[in-house]
Amino acid sequence: MEPIFFLKGLIIGFAMAVPIGPIGIMCIRKTLAEGHSRGLIIGFGAATADSLYGGLAAFGLTFVSNLIAGQHFWLSLAGGGLLVFLGIRTFRAKRKDAIVPFDKKGFWGSYVSAFFLALTNPLTIFAFVAVFAAFGLGHELFFISACILVIGVFSGSALWFLTLGWVVTLFRKKLDAGGLRWVNRISGALIVLSGLAAFVSLI
Repeated sequence: MEPIFFLKGLIIGFAMAVPIGPIGIMCIRKTLAEGHSRGLIIGFGAATADSLYGGLAAFGLTFVSNLIAGQHFWLSLAGGGLLVFLGIRTFRAKRKDAIVPFDKKGFWGSYVSAFFLALTNPLTIFAFVAVFAAFGLGHELFFISACILVIGVFSGSALWFLTLGWVVTLFRKKLDAGGLRWVNRISGALIVLSGLAAFVSLI
């Protein structure tokens, strides 16, 4: 029965990642500007956060989830500020060369930014609880089953960003300097709007 938990986690992780939000926009822009591998790092950061929240739901850690939910205001405030900051940086970004050397600073910076940005949405954990219940996973799971489910969630989320990056890569070679400039501006504006929306939700 254990492979069933992985399959369910895979489907849940993929479905939860599909809606294009700020992180999806960042992934698209990063892929267009710097290549598939750089965009995929954004996806891995988001997938790690999804698997963490999925783990809290799978292991039934209600104390931790309630603690996170209790910090909704500050997490949303931090997330909104980070989105506005990243949006402005993206809007003002200069055109990147077609091939950008891979460096550890950029690698970890992108991963950590996406990870913390995904963590600033504590409502995600309640979404996982609801989806787990819909898949018949509302009862308490055995430790091994919960671990396999979480691995499936990470794999599903990462698979979506891998697919998204692959699709975007098909259009990358057709994008000239002017096109990439507009990608930066549109992406930056959308990310800033997402940050402002987070601030408005606090009112």
